[in-house]
Amino acid sequence: MHRSSARLLASAALLLSLAAGGCTSLPSLSPETTGSVAAAGRSDAVWREDMNVWGRRYQANPRDPDAAMRYAQALRAIGQRAQAAAVLEQAAVHNGDHRALLGAYGRALADNGNFPQALEVLNRAHTPDQPDWRILSVQGAVLDQMGRHPEAQRHYASALRLMPDEPSVLSNLGLSYALSKNLPQAEATLRRAAAQRGAEPKVRQNLALVVGLQGRFQEAETIARGDLSPTEAAANVAYLRQMLAQKGDWNKQKRSASPLAPSAGS
Repeated sequence: MHRSSARLLASAALLLSLAAGGCTSLPSLSPETTGSVAAAGRSDAVWREDMNVWGRRYQANPRDPDAAMRYAQALRAIGQRAQAAAVLEQAAVHNGDHRALLGAYGRALADNGNFPQALEVLNRAHTPDQPDWRILSVQGAVLDQMGRHPEAQRHYASALRLMPDEPSVLSNLGLSYALSKNLPQAEATLRRAAAQRGAEPKVRQNLALVVGLQGRFQEAETIARGDLSPTEAAANVAYLRQMLAQKGDWNKQKRSASPLAPSAGS
């Protein structure tokens, strides 16, 4: 299966769990700012070469913030997220006022599920008199993964005041509404995000998921086909149907269960 399709199916499963009230995190909200680590057109081999080059520079001078950020970026791209966080932590010890470094470190902490510390670090990555819309969006993503959706949405609103109609922020906001079980508002926001110039394919796929969650499967498949093959788009929609059916069956079991009976799911 194509890697992007596999990621979308995983996101679909979690979005459905969230809609059922069974989860409070979503990988699609993974905190990033200046673009995805898995940049378009960059292969695993290229990232590994970057890791070697910047790793040597970092080893020569662990206090160099640029070397640390480049090395950590390459590590994250090949899946070494814990090591990336450790590299940035070491560099941050010696560069406590380097805002770009603190932003990268905060994102790395969030990648590893350390949300409270991530928020603390991200709060130091910008100031009220010099706010950074990217950091605000990352903070919103972290808050969403902590289940603090109203706070997250306020951060996205602040980011959008600085960068109106930024598709990445609108996409996060749309997913936040989905996490809040407000699917019509999620759909409207994701449509607005998808209409912006420069919107990434994942924005349209998130829209397809939210449309599918509302039972409009044919429309969801049409949206998904804009970036996926017909086979992959159909597979995503089939997965949505299956998960929604399972959610319905589980809810029926809950309603019919005796108050003293074991829970139908955990």
